[in-house]
Amino acid sequence: MTTDDTASTQGPSQEPQAAAAESSDAKTFTGQATTAVTTVDIQTLSFPDGSRGTFQTPGPRSVSTPISSGRVSPGYKASQSGGEADDGVSVMSFAPTMRPAGDIASLFVGDLSKRSVAWNMLRSQAPTVQPFETSRYRPGDMLGKFEEEFESIPSEATDDIDDAARVAMWKSKLKHYMILSSAGKPIWSRHGDLMLINSSIGVMQTIISFYEGAKSPLLGFTAGDARFVVLTRGPLYFVAVSKLGESDSQLRAQLDALYMQILSTLTLPTLKKIFVHRPSSDLRKPLQGTESLLSSLADTFTRGSPTTLLGSLECLKLRKSQRYSINNTFLKLRSDKLLYGLIIAGGKLVSVIRPRRHSLHPSDLQLIFNMLFESDGIKGGGGENWIPLCLPAFNNEGYLYMYVSFFEDEDQEAQKEAAGASEQATPVSQQIAMVLISTDKESFFGLKKMRDDVAQQLAKNGNLAVIRSAVRAGRPQMAQIVPGNPMSHFLYKSKANVQFCMASLEPPFDAISERRRLMSLYHEMHAAVHAKHTHLKILHNTSEDFTSLAWVTPVFELYCVGGPNMSRATMGQGANKIIQWAKKEEQRLFIIGGGVF
Repeated sequence: MTTDDTASTQGPSQEPQAAAAESSDAKTFTGQATTAVTTVDIQTLSFPDGSRGTFQTPGPRSVSTPISSGRVSPGYKASQSGGEADDGVSVMSFAPTMRPAGDIASLFVGDLSKRSVAWNMLRSQAPTVQPFETSRYRPGDMLGKFEEEFESIPSEATDDIDDAARVAMWKSKLKHYMILSSAGKPIWSRHGDLMLINSSIGVMQTIISFYEGAKSPLLGFTAGDARFVVLTRGPLYFVAVSKLGESDSQLRAQLDALYMQILSTLTLPTLKKIFVHRPSSDLRKPLQGTESLLSSLADTFTRGSPTTLLGSLECLKLRKSQRYSINNTFLKLRSDKLLYGLIIAGGKLVSVIRPRRHSLHPSDLQLIFNMLFESDGIKGGGGENWIPLCLPAFNNEGYLYMYVSFFEDEDQEAQKEAAGASEQATPVSQQIAMVLISTDKESFFGLKKMRDDVAQQLAKNGNLAVIRSAVRAGRPQMAQIVPGNPMSHFLYKSKANVQFCMASLEPPFDAISERRRLMSLYHEMHAAVHAKHTHLKILHNTSEDFTSLAWVTPVFELYCVGGPNMSRATMGQGANKIIQWAKKEEQRLFIIGGGVF
């Protein structure tokens, strides 16, 4: 627009022409929103990694203008002077009703307009951004030192660490589990000795008892950035304190698993008998020796347990014919005293045989897996183990008897002897165990003979080598399932089989802190779609750190994670491929029925 200073410098004969030009162009230039400042449009695209790409559109074209879309933008008003917009409006005032011409349109209207060739070329040059790439460098990241979460706190003050430092270490933990009696007696705590946390136990018992007296049991509360969840089971109080963002129902399920761990040692009648006569009884002595089982189970929850989150089991991927052959070997050599027979490899179920009308609950199997692969008790004993065990979901009032034996990898043993004593033992993820469960406490020798016969036959027909090969292969990789798709990880649960599968934890998720970030996101998605009174079936979420998708149907649950620059269409395509893959591989991924006698 011509300014007053410019007008004053022109001659008198030019003033009417200038005034006329100004009058005729007033509507054209008043507050006109534009994305270009020259006759050549320069388009700039920014990528998540901070890099930029620019290009110019060949040929003349008009500046970008808003078009009518049938909706009225809250920031848009008609100009009083008759122009299209007020002087104070900006480009963003027209979003989302603004649809500029060409490539820049896709920045505002997303997938509603077709991507241009220039956009696709620049998009193809942008590197794939992994989830959580920015969060790990953010100041105040609480998972930055997640490895320290599992370091023990000194039981006594020393010259280097005084009592104040010990208390500070205890408070710095992101997650706590505590068990106490209704009389206020401390029973167990994951972090810190009982002398260190005795005052905290007393405060918790006072708060819980106050609500119990008011006939309104305390379920949970928030203090600062920590969430406290309380579970009452008879004379025992279980308390979880978490700063990791889990929901109350998820924390309560974890506390219930700790309660099941106690019942597996004592049985419910024994637990009631201890407290019925003396409510102030100290339960530490009857539980002596099982602290490692409670601690290993708690650490599994802190690291993130898909089994507990989904309430299902993970199975080793095998061909249907191979699993059928293993089950048949089990059934043909079955002992008369056998109730359940299991082969477990690295925390994954390989084979199970059971009575026709009995099945094992996932919570019971989790207790067995924790005992075999997480705690040091059975692994440290080596050889054969004969263990009285209560499986609470099967029968919480009596004991079963479990025979456990680990298979030795002859190839690794030979390599170990050749390399010397410095060679490490078989990794936990590759250990294979046979578990035989009976109701008869005198059946040790019968189950031992069955174990020897089954092991010999599995080695003879090559099935043991097949199991070892499948264990070493590990979980399927994302590139094998969704080739060419930038999706980073997924969890898939088959509801009918109460089993799940997941992608391998490739870098960066092989690090413990990054695995926790991933599991925290899965916990958030699971809590959102399973919240009370919710009717969500599909939940798509984007943020500066990740893109996620949760999909729940009566048949399956699917949770997917990708980088922040992953589009909704790409995520949807990847999710469909995973579902098709899971349906195609169902007989290999899941145990359907198992061996029945």
